[in-house]
Amino acid sequence: MSELAQQTCVPCRGGVPPLDDAAIAPLLAQIGQGWRVVERPDAKRGSVKILTCAYKFDDFAGAMAAAARIGAVAEEQQHHPDLHVSWGKLVVDIWTHKIGGLTESDFIFAAKCDAVA
Repeated sequence: MSELAQQTCVPCRGGVPPLDDAAIAPLLAQIGQGWRVVERPDAKRGSVKILTCAYKFDDFAGAMAAAARIGAVAEEQQHHPDLHVSWGKLVVDIWTHKIGGLTESDFIFAAKCDAVA
């Protein structure tokens, strides 16, 4: 388990800027290789940077079970991703909605996803 996975997500109160590329790079290096930072359209801000990862499974039930495990971690951490389940695949999208971008807690949560997926 990574050091990030052992940390706790801190609720964002707003009023802070999203992480820039220089701050994102070392955090991205600490989570699983399947994670990518992508730009996502956003009605309020034009676009936002998010973390996304696609986990592969042998069937639909495996993807659903992983979604349930990640959902339990989300409730525990009070940090809620977008989950997209399809046959043999679970896509997890993470970002901090309140500031329209990424915070350290997003990377902590990604590491926790890797630990339970």
